[in-house]
Amino acid sequence: MKLLTQTVTFDADLLQKYNKAIPRYTSYPPATQLHSEFDEKDFLSAVAVANYKKNPLSLYCHIPFCDSACYFCGCNTIITQQKKVADPYLDHVVKNIDQVSKLINKDRKVNQLHWGGGTPNYLNQDQIDILWTAINERFTFEDNAEISIEVNPRSLDKNYIFFLKNIGFNRISFGIQDFNTKVQEAVNRVQPEKMLFETMGWIKEAGFESINVDLIYGLPHQNLETFTDTINQTIKLDPDRIAVFNFAYIPNIIPVQKHINEEDLPSTAEKLAMFQMTIEKLTENGYVYIGMDHFAKPNDELTLAQQEGTLHRNFQGYTTKPESDLLSFGITSISMLNDVYVQNHKRLKPFYEAVEAGNLPLEKGVTLSHDDVIRRTIIMELMCQFQLDTHDIENKYPLGFDVDFQHYFEEQIPYLKALEADGLINIFDNGLKVTPRGKLLIRNIASVFDAYLVKNQNRSFSKSI
Repeated sequence: MKLLTQTVTFDADLLQKYNKAIPRYTSYPPATQLHSEFDEKDFLSAVAVANYKKNPLSLYCHIPFCDSACYFCGCNTIITQQKKVADPYLDHVVKNIDQVSKLINKDRKVNQLHWGGGTPNYLNQDQIDILWTAINERFTFEDNAEISIEVNPRSLDKNYIFFLKNIGFNRISFGIQDFNTKVQEAVNRVQPEKMLFETMGWIKEAGFESINVDLIYGLPHQNLETFTDTINQTIKLDPDRIAVFNFAYIPNIIPVQKHINEEDLPSTAEKLAMFQMTIEKLTENGYVYIGMDHFAKPNDELTLAQQEGTLHRNFQGYTTKPESDLLSFGITSISMLNDVYVQNHKRLKPFYEAVEAGNLPLEKGVTLSHDDVIRRTIIMELMCQFQLDTHDIENKYPLGFDVDFQHYFEEQIPYLKALEADGLINIFDNGLKVTPRGKLLIRNIASVFDAYLVKNQNRSFSKSI
């Protein structure tokens, strides 16, 4: 399966019709299905199976601390300017890394490492070195491993950027959100244009292999004119990848969003106009629409992986490493071992207590059923490749038996036919293909195969647009 083009058709009426709250499908089942009955024995069993399969490893470290709160943020963060909190946290994360590394076969190499947050550059250079050393002493990296970190431009200087590159990071990501000062002030994240261009200059001078920036549409005081300027400025920055997220205003779930006045938010129609403009401008300037809210240059690994049908998603988003087991360290972080997902404690105290007692700091998890694995495979193929062929999937994934698409998903066929009637997909005997009109609604299409969505209807997911 090879995708040669990724054209997108913008249909405002259909986007309005399908603008519903549904999961983002960085995993299936969604993280809402993790439960506290899952325990350490379940995780150890999953590790034993993973060691037998000998898949490579992807590692994630969560640094939750931030100096100040960004009012749009839905991440698991701890807001404090008391830098001393990082020392005991790192002590416990290193112990957790030691716990887990002893369970993993030494011949399994790491092909991907990511540090996220919070704000990873909340750590000073000595603390960065402590965590970096702890990981590298316990795991073996492939020569061409992707090693990435998220940074906040407000806490950076040139020396720090070059330190990150010299220690071993080769990919970097930073949040812009919006260039407009009024918007920045409304969300408590003021980053002058000069700061953003200076940060990008340092990163390019340091020689990072890939640079990603994040934008958000739907923030207070945004409109088509101001966000057009933000897109134009972002194009001038010339990053390799651009993520343009839809702001989900859910203050009942994310209390920090109560600082935002709802009346200052753009209307749905204005958001759609901003979204359409973003797609048109980025694609006109050479970026490829990967899916959801991600764009990349034509020669970027994400683009090439999608064209080859090997793009994948995990809890960090799109990835080119579909065969890797994800091991995550720090509070709230989620590990993925084939058919098992497990999440660490979300608060510092129970995380610390578990590690100090010699236990893995696991709060909840889930073991996927065979049906879960089949549906996950279908959903991920749609989210990443915009098409699926069950015969092709059987060659890519060990499902255990050939899936008769029309029979296995008999209950879903009427819903798929409704999507086909709206011009979002084309159905054939062994699968379906998403049309250019349907690509912007890929979450809606994937949700047809979600067996848990009805059970989760009272959960607050973000809307598809």
